[in-house]
Amino acid sequence: MAALTDARRLVVKVGSTLLVDRATGQLRAEWLHSLAADVARLRARGTQVILVSSGSIALGRGALGLPKTPLALEQSQAAASVGQIRLARAYEEALAPHGIIAGQVLVTLEDSTDRRRYLNSRATMETLLGLGVTPIVNENDTVATDEIRYGDNDRLAAQVAVTCGADQLVLLSDVDGFYSGNPNIDSAAQRFDVIDKITPEIEAMAGDGVSGLSKGGMITKLMAAKVATEAGCTMVITLGTPLNPLTVLENGAPATWFTAQTDPQAARKRWIAAMKPKGQVSVDAGAAAALAQGKSLLPAGVRAVSGRFGRGDPVAIVDAAGARLGLGLTRYTAEETRAILGRRSTDIEAILGYKGRTALIHRDDMVL
Repeated sequence: MAALTDARRLVVKVGSTLLVDRATGQLRAEWLHSLAADVARLRARGTQVILVSSGSIALGRGALGLPKTPLALEQSQAAASVGQIRLARAYEEALAPHGIIAGQVLVTLEDSTDRRRYLNSRATMETLLGLGVTPIVNENDTVATDEIRYGDNDRLAAQVAVTCGADQLVLLSDVDGFYSGNPNIDSAAQRFDVIDKITPEIEAMAGDGVSGLSKGGMITKLMAAKVATEAGCTMVITLGTPLNPLTVLENGAPATWFTAQTDPQAARKRWIAAMKPKGQVSVDAGAAAALAQGKSLLPAGVRAVSGRFGRGDPVAIVDAAGARLGLGLTRYTAEETRAILGRRSTDIEAILGYKGRTALIHRDDMVL
């Protein structure tokens, strides 16, 4: 069975019912500070942590005195606008005593379906983590409408885990795992400790709500598990209500672990390899040798460009003889690539008029 101690990069999903008291609409500050202590402890042993957090609408609703009945879209977006400030401040104040800087990242579904936005999100997340920041990710409810919404933070958390190459995802929930049935009405229902493969039989078991969850609640968790595990990320569902929930989980709290089907890097490479290239770049012998050593492709090593492609599109990489070396997601358009080919990365700003990425194709976005 996997364990939290194995995580190199961890995504933790926090639901609004854990953060905000339903009766008062106020922040559960003691619980949040206990989570912050957990994050600090994990970081101290070398684990990078990303928090995917709900709560902005719930906090904004309370601040604005909006009714507890379902809100109209405009009311929800207004509540999110007010609540996002409070949510970000709450995390900042909880993490600051541990010397941790919090960074807010607001996303929509389009940020993962559009390759250019996806690469930008990935690069931003990598930079934040490299600077020692703990990102706090939430859906951008102030602008997202139904057609560009994830709709639930379980699937958002899974997509964040995929985007940043996390090896573990924790869903802090109001249920302590995945059950064969609803334990509230079925005395024979049993919790699974480990699920190695999500079969049709397992999917059928998600049809009933568990421990207060709606029918869709457990289904979305299973959908999140499929996305995460197929991308090489182990996922766990556990009860989030206790103080220090990650410590409680680490100490053996009841939970269901979904086994990763591969590792994150291999899954990403397979995803890129399956793409159809929209263009081609020809590289010199020096660049070809650098690629073979696992390095990124820099503009200086490119000798020719063909095709029409945009940022984030798949591009074939060939050597001077035309032999294919690999495939990668480019950080520049075809026109931009033609303008900077053969030039040093330090020249990019003078040529294009803005400071771009150092690499044309980063090694993490390439398969040879």
